Amino acid sequence: MQLFIEINEHLLNDKKPSDYFIELSKSGIFELNYPYTLLGDLKEVPQSPQHHPEGSAWNHTMLVVDNAAERKNLSQNPKVLMWSALLHDLGKAATTKMTKGRITAYDHDKLGERLSAKFLEELSDDKEFINQVSKMVRWHMQILFVTKGLPFADIKRMASEVFLDEIALLGLCDRLGRGDMTLDKKLAEEKGIMTFLEKCHRYLNNKN
Repeated sequence: MQLFIEINEHLLNDKKPSDYFIELSKSGIFELNYPYTLLGDLKEVPQSPQHHPEGSAWNHTMLVVDNAAERKNLSQNPKVLMWSALLHDLGKAATTKMTKGRITAYDHDKLGERLSAKFLEELSDDKEFINQVSKMVRWHMQILFVTKGLPFADIKRMASEVFLDEIALLGLCDRLGRGDMTLDKKLAEEKGIMTFLEKCHRYLNNKN
C-alpha cells in the first residue's frame, strides 16, 4: 500500500515519471513482486519496429506516462488518466505474437481491462477508481479502430463506459509515446484525435 501511494505521488507530481520508474526498476520489484511483475513483463515484449521504434512495450509505456504527465492538467481526473497510461498495455505480454511476419498484439485492450483491474485490486479498495482505469484501458485502442473505420470500433458501448474527451486524451498520449516523434508526426497524431472525436460525436448524434 505504501508503494502504491508513492507511485501515485510520482505519477501526479513528476514532470517525467519515467525517471522514477526506471530508478525503481533497479530494486528488482518489477521482476519479483506481484502485481508489479505485470509491468515488468513488458520489458521483454517486442513491438513492431515500424510503429514503435522505441522498442519494448516497457519503453513505450514510459513514453506514454511522460506524455500523460505533460497533459494531465487537461484531464477531469488526472489520477485515472495517469494510472491508465501506466497500465494501458498490460495485455501485451500475453497477446504479442508473430503473425505472418508481423508483430501483433490482438485483443490486448480486452485482456488489459482485466489485468489492470487485478493489478489495482491488489493495492486499492477504491472500486470506482479501479473501474474507471480498467475501462480506459479497455477502450484505448478505439482511436485507431474508429479513425480507420475498422469493424472493431464500438462507439456506442465505449461512450457508455468512458468520457470521450478522456479516452481521446489517453489515446493521444499513447500515439505520441513512440520513438522518433517529429513535429509533423505529432501534429498528424493530434489531427487524428480530432477526427476520432468528430466521428464519435457524429455517430452518437445520428443515433439520437
